[in-house]
Amino acid sequence: MRIVVKRGAGLDIHKKTVVATRMRVSDDERLEWETKTFGTMTVELLGLYDWLQEWGCTHVAMESTADYWKPVFNILEEAFTVLLVNAQHVKHVPGRKTDAQDSEWLAELLLHGLLQPSFIPPPPQRQLRDLTRYRATLVQERARIVNRVQKLLEGMNIKLASVVTDVLGVSGRAMLEALVEEQLSPEAMAQLARGRLRNKLPELEQALTGLVAPHQRKLLALQLEHIDFLDEQVETLNHEIRRHMAALDQTVRAAPPPPESDATGAASSGVPLPPMSYEQALQVLDSAPGVNQNIAERILAELGVNMNQFPTPEQAAAWAGIAPGNNESGGKRYSGRIRKGNFALRTALIQAAWAAVRVKDSYLKALYHRLVVRRGKKRAIIAVAHALLRSIWHMLAYHVPYKELGADYFDQRHKAAKVKYHLRQLEKLGCPLQS
Repeated sequence: MRIVVKRGAGLDIHKKTVVATRMRVSDDERLEWETKTFGTMTVELLGLYDWLQEWGCTHVAMESTADYWKPVFNILEEAFTVLLVNAQHVKHVPGRKTDAQDSEWLAELLLHGLLQPSFIPPPPQRQLRDLTRYRATLVQERARIVNRVQKLLEGMNIKLASVVTDVLGVSGRAMLEALVEEQLSPEAMAQLARGRLRNKLPELEQALTGLVAPHQRKLLALQLEHIDFLDEQVETLNHEIRRHMAALDQTVRAAPPPPESDATGAASSGVPLPPMSYEQALQVLDSAPGVNQNIAERILAELGVNMNQFPTPEQAAAWAGIAPGNNESGGKRYSGRIRKGNFALRTALIQAAWAAVRVKDSYLKALYHRLVVRRGKKRAIIAVAHALLRSIWHMLAYHVPYKELGADYFDQRHKAAKVKYHLRQLEKLGCPLQS
């Protein structure tokens, strides 16, 4: 088999150790290799760095094992071409499984050019990912605390959620704080309502009448303080994410949006345009249904603004883990369930898809209702997220806003067949048709 890489190495990474095998092709076309085990402390990884430099290795392959690959990648990425590969794609022959053999197998596959590397964004985008992912974690934690507040209120016989849409809105928060202080009667707490909620004063008085114990007041106070703390943390991250994106736009000169004719020409040729700035990308993504600034920031942090790294929207969808799988044998198609991909991006797209299917007279809503009857809600929403990502790829690749196809897109696409079908249905119902 043809040798593609003359000097390379394979790494089998664990929490405390890294088993490395370096290989090279000698002048007389003989294959030489050597295996050695290193620790995962930074000083020991620097020793691995020097050991690979001794043989002049140019490429290094390693498996994406949990987060253990990140310290090794941080040390090696500047001096070597590092290939992060999916462990499921490079399984060794069954029955021959040791750490040393795994590293040798990786090195051998690397030399023959048989490895498909995963996409690893540059350090600035990885830093942006850390910020957006942690913000998403804090938002999820806030939602859990809000649910605990509701559970605690039910234990107090306080039925505020039955009357108020948002328990932690302006009116609801004022009532909860008064409940903690134990200073007002249910009638007085109901008077804290604002706006249209004042039309429900009798219902509020009944909802705020309960059996409240001292320890429950203390728990409610702690939970409200926790929510305030999380709100402050999320707001701090919002400012830091915007500052980081502005810094990225300053370091990379973004191409100005092209004229509509140029964008159309680029789209027809299939060649993505140079990447635009993050600020421009946020404005473009804001035109898509279901995508607000928070979702747009999460999508850009995971996907980036340069679509040259994903030659086609289908490849971007497969990388995100929302493309249908291929499983066919004997002319029959079996399970097409999605495979594992970028979990953070898939989560953001699904969240945007649920919001998009509620937009009236939209293509995505029509697509969802077309599929949900025969495929179920989960599969239908994945299909909507898939369609949304394909649109986002074209928007970022060709610098164009979202184009709404309309709720009647599927009817207009097969208009003649649709008319013929309904005519047959009328005939079956006994309605004579005039010629």
